[in-house]
Amino acid sequence: MSATRLPGTPRLLRALNDRAALELLLERGPLTRARIGELTGLSKVTASQLVERLEERGLVARVGEQAGGRGPNAQLYAVRPGSAHVVGVDVGPDRVVAACADITGAVIGRVEQSTRDTDDPVGVVHNAVVQAASSAQAQLSSVRRIVLGTPGLVDPGTGDITFAFNLPRWHSGLLAALRDDLHTPVVFENDVNLAAVAEAQSGAAQGLADFVLVWVGAGVGLAIVLGGRLHHGSSGAAGEIGYLPVPGAPIPRDVSRRAKPAFQQLIGADSVRAIAREHGYPDGDAAEAVRAAAAAGADGGPMLDELARRLALGVASTCVVLDPPLVVLAGEVGQAGGAALADRVQQEVAAITLVQPRVVPTGLTEEPILHGALRTALDAVRDEVFGSTVG
Repeated sequence: MSATRLPGTPRLLRALNDRAALELLLERGPLTRARIGELTGLSKVTASQLVERLEERGLVARVGEQAGGRGPNAQLYAVRPGSAHVVGVDVGPDRVVAACADITGAVIGRVEQSTRDTDDPVGVVHNAVVQAASSAQAQLSSVRRIVLGTPGLVDPGTGDITFAFNLPRWHSGLLAALRDDLHTPVVFENDVNLAAVAEAQSGAAQGLADFVLVWVGAGVGLAIVLGGRLHHGSSGAAGEIGYLPVPGAPIPRDVSRRAKPAFQQLIGADSVRAIAREHGYPDGDAAEAVRAAAAAGADGGPMLDELARRLALGVASTCVVLDPPLVVLAGEVGQAGGAALADRVQQEVAAITLVQPRVVPTGLTEEPILHGALRTALDAVRDEVFGSTVG
């Protein structure tokens, strides 16, 4: 039995060493062969062979020299940005935003388009992806993965959209149509889940294996991260917190008729605007009203108190089941409320349940769904590219 494994051992070790070197180059920037050897614990000869192997495969390139003491300057190597590209797409009811990143994670192209004048989702995504790649001066053939963030449910088994409340033209079968059209791996993911990916990468949840993110904007949603992984549920419906049957709102019994579910009625943008009017704020954008209340100090307290009381019903229901250490408030309204709203929600949850999670506002300010889509695509493509460095 052991004899059959020995021939694969050198290949496996080379693959592991190559991957470690590529990760170091991504994290620390240009390095010499000697420095790569020091950081990976490899000998100079092995490190040199490793760099030559990666250079031959087009994954690293010489980018300069480092002056030393005696002898010639040492060559500096870096991951070749153009070795692969990814595209992330944020799809909403009125617009689509697409961005192209190279394998180092640098965003090098971005486009934004209206979706109001078309009923062709394949055409919308096609144009956005092609234009994002073009603006990045990247060939579409170099795009290894496209991740689309959309509202609604994604079937964990098929990867297809099964229900999107505010994207009625998005339907089952769309995934296959997009893959056939673009000739590239395409992945759907719930938009709030992607916001949580971005939050874990560079926001308020960095370094945490368990947390939940509550999105409060035009709608309300929840992302659950357990053990460092998104929890989707058996049908992809984990996190559809808007459907919580909570006190204070009628409970529709036929969701197929697109009636607003109970918790959505309490805390969606329409309700936030109504709360704002009741407390003397102009009838306009929900997030702007919440931001004004948060900036008003004590004067904005009554409005934030009411908003926190309603929001805590959903947060508490989630936390008594999952008991996470952290709850992140995101979305336009969650972000606008800042620490003033988060602190009130934390106090209210602690008052009505046995759990006391820390509640904080999002640490991200710009396009978290798009950045989560890019991060998800990059992680997958790096596994593919870096994991196949040994032939």
